[in-house]
Amino acid sequence: MGALHHIILDTDIGSDVDDALALALILGSPEARLLGITTVYGDTLLRARLARRFGKLAGQEIPVHHGLEQPMSGREVWWPGHEGSLHDGLENEPVEEEDAIRYLTRQVSERPGEIDVIAIGPLTNIAAALESDPAFAHNVRHLWIMGGGFGMDEAEHNFRSDDQAAKIVFQSELNITVTGLEVTRKVEMRRDQLALIAAAGPLGQALDADIRQWWAFWNEEWNVPHDPITVLTLLRPELFTFSESGTVMIGGEGEFAGQSTFTPSPTGTARLVATIDTEAVADEISSRIVNAGTLQLHDADVQ
Repeated sequence: MGALHHIILDTDIGSDVDDALALALILGSPEARLLGITTVYGDTLLRARLARRFGKLAGQEIPVHHGLEQPMSGREVWWPGHEGSLHDGLENEPVEEEDAIRYLTRQVSERPGEIDVIAIGPLTNIAAALESDPAFAHNVRHLWIMGGGFGMDEAEHNFRSDDQAAKIVFQSELNITVTGLEVTRKVEMRRDQLALIAAAGPLGQALDADIRQWWAFWNEEWNVPHDPITVLTLLRPELFTFSESGTVMIGGEGEFAGQSTFTPSPTGTARLVATIDTEAVADEISSRIVNAGTLQLHDADVQ
C-alpha cells in the first residue's frame, strides 16, 4: 500500500505520555509516511533524542530536528522532570543538525501542498516557521492541531503555554483542523488497553513503562490520549464530524491565557472536531500502536 499521507510531527514528547503514543500510532499506520519529527518547548534536544529512540524501538530511522525551547509568550516552561528518565543512553541518539524551523519551511517548500503537519505541543515552532517564510502557510497541505478547549471555562496547556504563538498561527492563512479538550476527554486509556500495548515488543514495553510513570506522576491509573486522537482526525476522518469553517480567537490573561473561542465564518480557514466515535477511536489507538510494535518484531523474524 502506497503512503497516502506525508506527515511531519511537531511534538513536545517526553512530558505527557500521549505524544509518544501519537508517534507510535503514526508508525503503526500503513497509510502514513512520517517524513520527520520536530520538537518544541523546554529541552528540545532531549525531546528529539527521545523521539529518535521511540522510532528505533519501532524499527524505523526517523530524522528528528530540535526546535525552539522558549515560548514566544515568555511564560515559564512546565517541566515535570521525568522526561526521558526511563531511557538509558539517550545522549547517544543522533539528531539532525538542521533546526526545526529550517526543516519545516524547507520541506514544505520543496513539496508544496503535499505535506500535513501535526502539531501536538505548544505552537512555537509553527508560528516561527510562519514568520520565517511567508509562503509556509500555503505550502503546508493542512495543519492538524491538538489544542484549546471550546465551550469550556479553562485554557488548555498547549495554547496557554504559548498563547502568542497560537495567535500567530490562527491569524495566518493555514488550513487548520483543531481537536480540543471537549473532544479528547471523551476517551480514556485504562489497564485493558495498556495490557495490549505492553505485549507489543520493545516499543510496547517502553510505552508501558512511560505510561505507568505518567500515571504515577498524577496518582491515577488512566490517561487521556489527546494526541493520538488528533492524529486519527487525519488518518480516520470518518470516525469524527467537523464543524463548518470559521475563525479561532485566542484570549485571556494569566492562567486563563490561551482561552480559545470559535466563530463560524465562510471566509475562515479553521474548523473544529465536533463529534467522535469514542469506541472506534479507542480501538484504533490500541490496534495501530500494537501494529507499530509487532511490525518491528516481524521484521526481526524475517531477518
